[in-house]
Amino acid sequence: MIEIENLHKTFNGKKILNGINLTIQEGETSVIIGKSGSGKSVLLKHIVGLLFPDEGLVKVGGEIIDKNDKNNLYRIRRKFGYLFQGAALFDSMTVGENIALPIVENEFNMTENELNVKIEKMLDLVNLPGTENLKPSELSGGMKKRVGLARALITEPEYILYDEPTTGLDPIMSDSIDELIKNLADQLNVTSIVVTHDMFSVKNVADQIAMIHEGKIYFKGTPDQLIQSEDEVIKDFIFRTGF
Repeated sequence: MIEIENLHKTFNGKKILNGINLTIQEGETSVIIGKSGSGKSVLLKHIVGLLFPDEGLVKVGGEIIDKNDKNNLYRIRRKFGYLFQGAALFDSMTVGENIALPIVENEFNMTENELNVKIEKMLDLVNLPGTENLKPSELSGGMKKRVGLARALITEPEYILYDEPTTGLDPIMSDSIDELIKNLADQLNVTSIVVTHDMFSVKNVADQIAMIHEGKIYFKGTPDQLIQSEDEVIKDFIFRTGF
């Protein structure tokens, strides 16, 4: 379980998060929505400990993320896989080397053969078998996203964070990424948090939706509850996004 309590964050005098309270249950896929600049990605970075609150706290499995306790912070971070917006692959590395990076950097006790088997398994999971020797320049946008996801999965995380997973993809490839997110949640029994502006993706993957408005969680519920809401702010958001 991830618990966010009274989370505040200000950048350059501008209040981005203004008392966020949110609980994400184990095994569910939660989607965070809101207008551009509402703080969706900022919230995601607090959850994994890349940013720290001015006030309030984040708890992962009952443990508070504390920037002053480095050993505990790094241990908690190992529970997460993170799919960055744009995939964030290293162009100078092969697909296999990109996927292996979390294992190498975190000094997991694994032989070269065990690592190669693990890479092959991850590529099978994201439907890209046999691509470990390719370079990112040889991949399509959708394939890069899948490699980024394989890298996020290789440490067998309890939680997977997706930052705009369908950005820049055509509708067919977006649908395939959505399907992959759903299948991985079922196969691996992981807790997934998806930040997106793609409302078609929201419909496809969300168990629960959390909407940020004016720095707070304005709505939390199912996609059907969002659609059926009579709240004027929510109705305006739905109209503008075509949900």
